[in-house]
Amino acid sequence: MVNKPQGMVVHPSAGHTSGALVNALLYHVKDLSTINGEVRPGMVHRIDKDTSGLLKIAKNDKAQQALAQELKEKKSLRQYVAIVHGTLPNDRGVIEAPIGRSDKDRKKQAVTAKGKPALTRLQVLERFGEFTLGELTLETGRTHQIRVHMAYIGYPIAGDPFDGPRKTLAGQGQFLQAKTLGFTHPTTGELKTFSVEAPAIFQETLEKLRK
Repeated sequence: MVNKPQGMVVHPSAGHTSGALVNALLYHVKDLSTINGEVRPGMVHRIDKDTSGLLKIAKNDKAQQALAQELKEKKSLRQYVAIVHGTLPNDRGVIEAPIGRSDKDRKKQAVTAKGKPALTRLQVLERFGEFTLGELTLETGRTHQIRVHMAYIGYPIAGDPFDGPRKTLAGQGQFLQAKTLGFTHPTTGELKTFSVEAPAIFQETLEKLRK
């Protein structure tokens, strides 16, 4: 389990050939699962460059297969917190809308009839007038799922460079954090749950909104 900072890419890609989380992992841990090849060793799942928070890393192929299967069967707990634009009217809700490549911009993900099923559970934690703090639980793991779903219902994540208004809160990237992960330990069979505090910029922004 690692806590990725905002601004760090998970693995090297075009335009981001250094400074990736994978590079740091390989520096400290020489043996990681090789199922996903040399570019993504140990990676069970990923989060966006400008999303902070928890990621599961597999040190061997057995762990990789077990964790990936649990994700596929929708048995892993994945909870995020986000600051979104607007005041959500209901304390709880479910967003169920298929996600795939946008017909208008092939570089973006969007809700589309041609997409794959996607379901996000939402709970309001605090309201601040023009903004809301929400807890979002993934039942599926589509690319940019939370960002796409929140924009789709009209409450985009603050700081989202693609789907939200620009520069409404001071910070770098979207106010979205992978706060809690739960899974079955591949070897012991124990249920494990881990949570982390939001990064400083996230906490500072919440304090300002509360005032």
